[in-house]
Amino acid sequence: MTDYDILIIGGGMVGASLACALGGRGLTVGLVDAHPLGADHHPGYDERTLALSLGTRRIFATLGLWPQLAEEATPIHKIHISDRGRPGIAHLDCREEGVEALGYVIPARVIGTALAQRLEGLEGVEMLMPATLETVDIQPQVARAVINTGEGQSRSLEARLLVAADGARSRVREQLGIDTLHWDYGQSAVIANVTPRYPHDNTAYERFTPAGPLALLPLSGDRCAVVCTVERDRVEEVLALDERGFAEMLLERFGDRLGAFQRVGGRQAYPLYLVKSREHVRPRVAVIGNAAHTLHPIAGQGFNLGIRDVATLAEVVADAHGAGRDFGSLTLLERYGDWRRWDQRRTIAFTDGLARLFGNPLPPVAAARNLGLLAFDLLPPAKRWLARQAMGLDGRLPRLARGLPL
Repeated sequence: MTDYDILIIGGGMVGASLACALGGRGLTVGLVDAHPLGADHHPGYDERTLALSLGTRRIFATLGLWPQLAEEATPIHKIHISDRGRPGIAHLDCREEGVEALGYVIPARVIGTALAQRLEGLEGVEMLMPATLETVDIQPQVARAVINTGEGQSRSLEARLLVAADGARSRVREQLGIDTLHWDYGQSAVIANVTPRYPHDNTAYERFTPAGPLALLPLSGDRCAVVCTVERDRVEEVLALDERGFAEMLLERFGDRLGAFQRVGGRQAYPLYLVKSREHVRPRVAVIGNAAHTLHPIAGQGFNLGIRDVATLAEVVADAHGAGRDFGSLTLLERYGDWRRWDQRRTIAFTDGLARLFGNPLPPVAAARNLGLLAFDLLPPAKRWLARQAMGLDGRLPRLARGLPL
């Protein structure tokens, strides 16, 4: 007999969401992480803000998390896309799509708190924290993991299914020798909260500039969350700017659509990479979230892609469990892998393609993309496709993303 039905390595937002989805369903779930869930110092629940797609909102609502998240979620009613120095502009509007919002902006720490409270006492879920993974051994009928629970104490665990949700530098992936496609963009994202002179009107801005993309996401109190892409060798220079210097840099890159930036919060920087696991399933193993795919933040798709992994894997496991089938078998896990393959490939191609296309300084390329933006804004089918992509509603959706329980 195994210790757990499912052992999830990685207690960040994706791993914890999977535990929420599978908890209370007659399954035993172990959740392993080096930090207590929702703790202030947990690296997954820092001061970053996340843009949640409408599909992710539906998943969280179906899991019973949305009432708590809604208190600090700012709706995105419009999306404004532009290329600095050129007239091409594209717009998306929730009214044209017949929805209340295209997405929502929410601090990561709020999601962490909601997940921690939901998991506390959830039937069948045991939180193994703090603990770090030492080794993984996969056998035909069982997955074995040795974890270090601190002070040199090791514990061996067995599960019918082991889920790697341990981020871009996945220890599980490394232990199992799963190769990755890796691309360093040579850039970092500098994030901060700012207050512009004029109200944001619940509009999210994606501004492409020669120095890299710049996103402004609406927050409460007419603040905006900034994601400013800079070349890696300029990161320290940008972080060292005083508040006025950083505000002037943003104004120069973004323009005066929202007026001058009057207040600037603390700044953090994160290097930008594309990481794609070459395998997402093996017998007794599933790879999800950033362990499966780490994306450029352009268009805000990475976290939402990981939550769709959660919803799909939870459905496959729940259906197999209800039918008395072995959800750790390769046959069942390939159903998950096949289902997710198209969405993952399309989303990776979309974000990576945007980063490369708008990062190309050649005049013919710049002229072509400007014409593309102009044409896009005049073509309803194209706008409809992009809106559904942004909302996470394109393609075959798992039940949780349709608002249906498992």
